[in-house]
Amino acid sequence: MQTQLTHSAAVRSLNCRGKELRLGRRTLIMGILNVTPDSFSDGGCFSSVERAVQHAEQMVKEGADCIDLGGESTRPGATPVSAKEELARVLPVLLRLLERVEVPVAVDTYKPEVAKAVLEAGAHIINDIHGLKVFPEMADVVAPYRAPIILMHNQRLLEGRHENDVIESIQSSLSQSIEVALRAGVPREAIVLDPGIGFGLSAEDSARVIQRLPSFQHLGFPLLVGASRKSFIGEILGLGVKERLEGTLATSVLCVTRGVSILRVHDVQANVRAIRVAEAIDSF
Repeated sequence: MQTQLTHSAAVRSLNCRGKELRLGRRTLIMGILNVTPDSFSDGGCFSSVERAVQHAEQMVKEGADCIDLGGESTRPGATPVSAKEELARVLPVLLRLLERVEVPVAVDTYKPEVAKAVLEAGAHIINDIHGLKVFPEMADVVAPYRAPIILMHNQRLLEGRHENDVIESIQSSLSQSIEVALRAGVPREAIVLDPGIGFGLSAEDSARVIQRLPSFQHLGFPLLVGASRKSFIGEILGLGVKERLEGTLATSVLCVTRGVSILRVHDVQANVRAIRVAEAIDSF
C-alpha cells in the first residue's frame, strides 16, 4: 500500500556525505546503538565490536533508516568519559559499520575531538546532545565536512529551570544553537532539531513537548524525537525501563501525527510496524 504523510513536515533531502535520507515522505527510524557499559536501558549489551555490528545489521534488516552510535552514557548521574575512551569504544565499531551497513551512521557525541576523528573516519552525521552549548567549537569542526548535525536542547544545562512556557524556552534554546551552527558555516539544509525529551524535563513537560511538536515547525528545520523507553513513560505507566515498549509505541505514533521527521528508537521492528500503520490510516 502506498502511503504518504498528511502532516506539515516539508519533504526534503538530507545529504549525509554521499548517502541520502528523504525526509517528510514518511517518518524515518534511527536505530540506537550504544557501545557503553552504563547506558540506561542497554548498557553492556553491545560492548564487543562484533555484537554491536550484528545488532546494527539486525536493526537495518528490521527497517532502520540510519544508525546512531554512542560511546558515552547520557543517563542522569553517568560518569563522563574522556575523548580518548569514547573514541576507543566508538571507532572500531564505526569502521566496521561503514563496511557492513548501507545506511548512514551518526555518532552521538558533544566532544570536538571525537567529532573530528569520526568524521575523518567516515561518519555521516553528528548528533550533539548539548546543541553546541558545551563546546560551540563543535560547529567549526563539523562545518568543513558539510555533514548533517542534530542539535538537541538539553534542559540539564539549565539545571531544570525554564522561563514561563517550556515550549518557548526550548525554542529559544534551539534558536541559539541554530545561530551558532550557521555562523560557523554549517549549511542550513544540514541541521536537524531535537527538543530533548527526557533530558532534564519533567514527565509533565515531556508530555507537553509531544503535545505541541507542531509548534516547532516554524523554526524551519526537520525534527527528530528520541522518546524511546524514557522515564516519563515509566512514570505514566509505573513500569521499569524494560517494560516501556507499548508506551514508546504510543509516543511514536503521536510523533508521526505531529510532523516529526525522524524517530530515534531502541526497538526498531516494533516502531516501524506501528508508525507504518499510523501513516497508512492517515493517508486514507
